Amino acid sequence: MTRASPVTWRSLMFVPATGEKFVAKAHTRGADVVILDLEDSIPPGEKQAARAALPAAAASVGQAGAEVAVRINRALDLAVPDIAAAVMPAVGTLMLPKVMGPEHIRLLSEVVAAREAAQGMLIGHTRFAAIVETPDALPLLGAIAAADPRVVALGIGAEDLSTELEAVPSGDMLYVYAMMVVAAARAARIQPLGSVGPFADFSDLAAYRASLKRSRALGFACQACIHPAQVPIINEEYGPSPAEVERARRLIGAFDVALAEGRGAVAFEGQMIDLPVVERARRLLLRAR
Repeated sequence: MTRASPVTWRSLMFVPATGEKFVAKAHTRGADVVILDLEDSIPPGEKQAARAALPAAAASVGQAGAEVAVRINRALDLAVPDIAAAVMPAVGTLMLPKVMGPEHIRLLSEVVAAREAAQGMLIGHTRFAAIVETPDALPLLGAIAAADPRVVALGIGAEDLSTELEAVPSGDMLYVYAMMVVAAARAARIQPLGSVGPFADFSDLAAYRASLKRSRALGFACQACIHPAQVPIINEEYGPSPAEVERARRLIGAFDVALAEGRGAVAFEGQMIDLPVVERARRLLLRAR
């Protein structure tokens, strides 16, 4: 199985799989990915109903072109039936919560491959977004990021990790672990998912924007959210602006001219640019929509 194609997500929005009014409007919110949730937002007695709701919900939330993902449960007795219900052509990604290590990823990949084969799907169709939420797994971030070709994004669960650490989620508390995620994800050539701010607080959108701005500068590529009001802010802060795209194109053009003239560095709009700067500009263009 070859590595899944890189993704260029900005925003991922959670929707309860059985939340009919949320599912009905999800395609209008502008999120790059809509995550149909089988985990925290679904009570234990409603898990089977949520699984049964997935085919219709996936068709609804994906009707405007958003990627459809499903967050499964961690416990294996729930994860296996979750995978059986979620693996289908309409679902591109599974979000794996509370990942314990690389072997956990590989075990679930084996279960997914069997389901893909049973459905007559291409093996490897289903990608993984891996979420680490326990202190035990933090030293394994690099191994988790590189564990399987399906893994395309890596993040930490800020709320659960903070609880495990008996800490209050904040930029200061999350900073070290956030940078570990960025380093591990970038080394594996996948997307770092998250930010250095609280996940669940949408009461102050100005502060939320400031947190995302800082997080993008630190290297994060995409962020999940629980409220539709957060989606456009994520898209603006984690996606390049038209001005940034145009400047990147001009910069690459200037560098190409310099290379043709035998120079490896060139002055561009008051800045000396060389290959690392040009590479950042090229990666920015890959994120442009």
